[in-house]
Amino acid sequence: MAPRGGEPRRILLAEDDAILQRIVTHILTQHGFHVVIANDGEEAIDQVKTRRPDAIILDAMMPGMDGLEFLHEIRKDTVTRDIPVMMLSVRNLEKDLVNGFDMGANDYLVKPFKPEDLVARLKRLLNTAQQRG
Repeated sequence: MAPRGGEPRRILLAEDDAILQRIVTHILTQHGFHVVIANDGEEAIDQVKTRRPDAIILDAMMPGMDGLEFLHEIRKDTVTRDIPVMMLSVRNLEKDLVNGFDMGANDYLVKPFKPEDLVARLKRLLNTAQQRG
């Protein structure tokens, strides 16, 4: 999915599971997205600072800085606070979802997920962000 400028939308996938990285990357590249991988929160912070992504798909549980800590960091920074973020987690209790939204997630998708759900939600996040910006 390319914005009007022609380049594919850049999605940062912050996920430590290599198999899930490959699955999500395959799904998203099939839909025209460019996917950049970060294996933990610290690497994701570096990626965000190096080249701002159009959206972030964020695992809640990662080694080192976890997803919620990462989310807290980017939401307090005026340069990165408006990047759309979708949490992707096995944590599916109501308190987990509420906590993710309270920390600033724009969406929350529970693993396992359907590929079409991931793509539809990501497109919605990007369209909403584009309308605001």
